[in-house]
Amino acid sequence: MESPAGHCIANCTGGKQDLVRFRTVGFRGRRIKTEQLMNHHTSTSQVAASDGQEFVGGISEAIRALESMLAEIAPTDIPVLLIGESGTGKAMYAHHLHRLSPRRQESVVRVVCAAMTPSTFGVEFGLNSERNGNGTRNPVGTVVFDEISELDPACQRSLLHALPDGGTGLRRGLVTARVVSTTNRNLDEEMRAGRFRRELYYRINGVCLRLPPLRERKEDIPLLAECLLAKHASQYGRPLPTLSARTLELFAEHSWPGNIRELENVVKKIVALGDEHLAVAELEAVPRETPDPEAARPRGYSLKAAARAASREAERELILKALARTRWNRKRAAQELQISYKSLLYKLKQIGLQDTDAS
Repeated sequence: MESPAGHCIANCTGGKQDLVRFRTVGFRGRRIKTEQLMNHHTSTSQVAASDGQEFVGGISEAIRALESMLAEIAPTDIPVLLIGESGTGKAMYAHHLHRLSPRRQESVVRVVCAAMTPSTFGVEFGLNSERNGNGTRNPVGTVVFDEISELDPACQRSLLHALPDGGTGLRRGLVTARVVSTTNRNLDEEMRAGRFRRELYYRINGVCLRLPPLRERKEDIPLLAECLLAKHASQYGRPLPTLSARTLELFAEHSWPGNIRELENVVKKIVALGDEHLAVAELEAVPRETPDPEAARPRGYSLKAAARAASREAERELILKALARTRWNRKRAAQELQISYKSLLYKLKQIGLQDTDAS
């Protein structure tokens, strides 16, 4: 039986599977071509926006695929559901989607679903326009429902009534803005438990995109850290710090349960204290996970296979540490590892960290 979450496009990178869920929905006769997701990559950049949300992309395959899909669906009005752990940047990507859309000159309204009550969330909740300084109303281009799984059941009913149902007639109170919803929960489980309305799920889930946690995109950490350092150095009026090789290595080793938000807090501390070693002392104190090889080893695992696996893992760790020390300068990392540049590119491809600068 097919899951209510719809069809899945699997993007396998480095042995991990990043799922981009897709459900065919009618929108002006367009359909998303899955091959464009796999073949078209957008460039990585940091974009300062008037809404205060700075977009920082990445070089990882999962993020490049995500950006490609966002660019593909941005010109449409199809509703988007962003799923990811807390701190993975769901709000940032929601704003980025708005800036890529034809509605970019209109406003973005963020609805914090956990704070909504039936008395504040009626059919006429003003999501099609917002007041500006002179008392007139500006059109709203995108409505972002932040953590929609936390919406009260009565509010879910009100929202269901306000969202378009695909019909041609528009009723009073209908939301005409682009709808983007975010959640850090499994909505399939929420629906099975009766906590989330199934019909509302189908209204908000035109395209469902999964944001990978930071531990699955560690090659993006140097870029993220650099952008966050510049942001907070400017904010606090402090000189821009340069991270040591040891700190970058520590960043590469850490599991980042708090994702980008945790990384930003560490970067803020580095800028504010002006003492990198003091700022990362708490991070250094976190015990490293050392998985038990016996527990993970299947029955009949040969010694030769175990040696090969251990060799591959050791090689991967050495490459990641060399890249961290050289701030992801591949040519310098190859020299440090005493291998050719071409050999390093091949090994990066083997471990799922394909070179993004290769032509």
